[in-house]
This record gives sequence, structure tokens and C-alpha cells, in this order.
Amino acid sequence: MSLSTAVPAPPVVSPSAARITSIDALRGLVILLMLVDHAREFFFIHAQVSDPMSVTETSPALFFTRLLAHLCAPVFVALTGLSAWLYASKKGGPGAASGFLLKRGLFLVVLELTVVSFAWNFDLTPPTLFLQVIWAIGLSMMALSALVWLPRTALIAVGVVIVLGHNLLDPITIAPGQPGHALWAVLHDRGFIELPWGGQARTSYPLLPWIGIAALGYAIGPWFAAGVEGAARRRRLVILGLSMLALFAVLRGINVYGEPLRWSVYPDALHTVMSVLNLTKYPPSADFVLLTLGVGTLVLAMFEVLWPRLIRILSVYGGAPLFFYLIHLYGLHLAAKACLALFGANQGEVFGVPNVGWVWAIAVLAAIPSWFACRWFAGVKRRSGQWWMKYL
Repeated sequence: MSLSTAVPAPPVVSPSAARITSIDALRGLVILLMLVDHAREFFFIHAQVSDPMSVTETSPALFFTRLLAHLCAPVFVALTGLSAWLYASKKGGPGAASGFLLKRGLFLVVLELTVVSFAWNFDLTPPTLFLQVIWAIGLSMMALSALVWLPRTALIAVGVVIVLGHNLLDPITIAPGQPGHALWAVLHDRGFIELPWGGQARTSYPLLPWIGIAALGYAIGPWFAAGVEGAARRRRLVILGLSMLALFAVLRGINVYGEPLRWSVYPDALHTVMSVLNLTKYPPSADFVLLTLGVGTLVLAMFEVLWPRLIRILSVYGGAPLFFYLIHLYGLHLAAKACLALFGANQGEVFGVPNVGWVWAIAVLAAIPSWFACRWFAGVKRRSGQWWMKYL
């Protein structure tokens, strides 16, 4: 069947079915945006600034490209929680979900420290080990394996308190060498941890807010139960999404709490808007989460009823997200090495493209073969009877 074939399949099915297409499509969309951001990391690093969201240092094209990528991690972690609820509903309750979350979370942590780290560095012993999104997802799943036993109202309360309240902890810092530094660096204060063999680890994704996001994703799971009408679910999703965006507007407008970076008025409207949207991702501020999950929730509601052809295409990526994550990292890194070998360094010591438009073009070129690879892998996984395949 070709990519252009339209089929009248509804985007949402019962939890007992293999996949929920609207969820897979949203997951597929955000990992494609991640692909663009990683193409920037490999092919536009020569134009990198201290922060690609810096209003004064960054071109609008680079700024808004990075802004779109901000959707990736929060939406993906929330969908991880939602998928855990769907797994629990199919397998018999929190006990089944708890065990699976603990084992898969541990698997992802090990994967981050080995296969993923090597994809970024092509170095078995890098001087700095970056603990990034797969690490954060894995640890969030392990934390969620305990939280799923809470009553739903308590789980929602925990998620909301963490997401909206963790910025109260921003003033707390523990210097290297002081007791608790490593734990606090992992939980909330992005930093470096000295390792026994002389290297160091960078906690790129401080964990605490991601646990709250995963908990909230799990909490909306009952909206996707088999007996819930699609119209009712979409209404709840739209109300939730608009509520989050409204709260974001209030907090960002007040400009006091919810985001450590205060926005400023610039001589032109564009840079003022950029200042408002310049939000902290490491760890994700309350405003960051409200904006990204607000948008993601509305897109999820929209994906249930609109653009079936696009949904079908995106759901192929979202149906094999970990496989896509691994092949796109290795593919981009190998492509960057190949360009350097073939064409030589044209931007200092690296091969780089001249502008952000080229970054998007590279992402599109990488996405096409990845679609076919993901479709193939999904079929292999579906037919496989191997127990370990469910972790991929």
C-alpha cells in the first residue's frame, strides 16, 4: 500500500487493540521535530551560540526551529505515561504496568549509557557522559512504577505540584563536593558529576519535572478507555489544552513566577515575542511545560478527527519511536562523518551547512528512508514472539 492511499480508519481504537493511531501520530510528529533539532546539532554546530534560544544572539530562523523542538520531550514523556495506563488497562491493572515500567525504565537507562552515548560521540570512553532524554524517560518510568499505585486524584495532585511547584526549588544549589550534590544534580540542578574513573557526567535533563509530566500523562489515561466516546474525550483534551495555555499566558504575563528567565520589551515586536517564548528547558520550567503540553494536547485532539492521510504517515514513525531514535542518531552522525571525509571541513574543523533551511532539508532527506525502516521494524516486532522485543 502506498503512502498516498487514504483509508477511512478512525484514529482512536479501544485499548485492547494494538495501537492508538492519534497517539502514535502525535509521537511521530514530535520525533520528526526532534530529527530537525538533531540535524542542527550535527550539521549546524559551527553556527551554534551559547543558547539557541538566546534572543540577542540567535537568528529568528534558528530560534523558532529550536522552539518547535521544545515540544518533543514534554509530549513524549506525557505520552509515555499515557501509554503506561493503556498497558495497565490491557494487562490487568497497576501491578502489570508497575513491573513493566520498572524493567523498561532500567533498560532505557542502560541504553542511554551505552548505545545512545556512543551514537553521539563515537567514543567508548568519552570524557563527558551526557545524561539526556532517554535517561530521563527511563528514570521517569521507574518513578512512575511506584506512583501508579496511588489513587488517581493523588496521582494528579503529585503531578500538578511537581510541574507547577518545582521552580520554588530553583534557589537551592549544592556545590560540587558537598553532600547531596550528585543527587540534586540528577533531580533538579543541571550540572556535572565527577565519576570514579576520572570522567564526568552531565545531567542534561534534571529528572524531577519529568516525573510530574509522566504522572499527568498516566492520569489522563481513563479518557482513552474503550467506553469513552470520542467526542467527550476530544472535548476534555481541548479544555485541558486551552486551560494550560491560558495559565501559561497568565504566569508569563505576570513575569514573576513559572520561568526563571524574565521577558523584556524590545524595540521590535518579533524580538519581544521571542523573549516571551524564551523558556527554560533544563529543567523544564512550569511555563515551558504549560506551553508545550498545552499545544501537544490540542494537537492530539485534532489528530483524532483531521487529516487521516497525514495521521497514517506520522503514526508509522510513532509506532517505532525507540528504533527511530537510534537509527536517526547513527544515520546523522555517519552522514556528518561522510560529508567531512568527502568534502572536507568548510566551517572551521567541521563540515556544516550554510543556513537553517539546509538543516530542514537534511531532516527531510533523513525522514524518508526512516519511514520505510520504521514500517519494516514495526512489522518485525509485531510478528516476533521474543519477550525482549516489547522493550524496543
